[in-house]
Amino acid sequence: MRIDVLTLFPELIEPALAAGVLGRAIANALLTVSLVNPRDFTADRHKTVDDAPYGGGAGMVMKCEPLFAAVESLIGRNSLEHVVLLSPRGDRLDQNMVREMATWPDMVLICARYEGVDERVSRSLVTHEVSIGDYVLSGGEVPAMVLIESVSRMVPGVVGRWESVETDSYFCGVLGPPQYTRPPSFRSLDVPDVLLGGDHAAIRRFRRKEALRITRMRRPDLLAHLTEKEDLQLLAEIENETRLPIKENES
Repeated sequence: MRIDVLTLFPELIEPALAAGVLGRAIANALLTVSLVNPRDFTADRHKTVDDAPYGGGAGMVMKCEPLFAAVESLIGRNSLEHVVLLSPRGDRLDQNMVREMATWPDMVLICARYEGVDERVSRSLVTHEVSIGDYVLSGGEVPAMVLIESVSRMVPGVVGRWESVETDSYFCGVLGPPQYTRPPSFRSLDVPDVLLGGDHAAIRRFRRKEALRITRMRRPDLLAHLTEKEDLQLLAEIENETRLPIKENES
């Protein structure tokens, strides 16, 4: 997969691309990420990329010319079929969108700054607008890193064991289960016995049930799409358990 990122601040993104899973993926040529600075496509000596908005108002707006020229410079390296603007008004990024994006051979990410980009960029150049949440950041660089990180995990080989991806929250439609490691007991807090017993079927069922329990408590909206018989049985068990009366010696 190839990702080209248009950013006025490549120094914000470069460290994230050099470390961890992303760093290894790039080093192993599973992922190619190129950083393109729109300032390199300006025509004046001040490398101006923004201007005051027509009609007045606070702040500045990113200009058309540098952004169009920067994207068009990628012709021949990028198909330009997927030009993504990171924007608060975009569609909310979720795991389904991540899965779809992971099937794309390439994409261009535009990191907006200031009060945003000239609307002609959105209307004529951009194919998708994406938001990572209902809040405002200073620019699109952090959202771009979130998108790159999430999409790259879906690319085969980027994560060493695919099983690690399959147990991620949202991958299977619910939040992830609780995880434990050594020691088995710490400050009177014990690891559940089922995880120590070696019964893999029981362990799998326990983890799925706990994942459903956490999802029911924190993101019940995710449960509406579940149709698997075992999931529905586990949810019924959880529902019954929450209705059990508390014994006097447990109160």
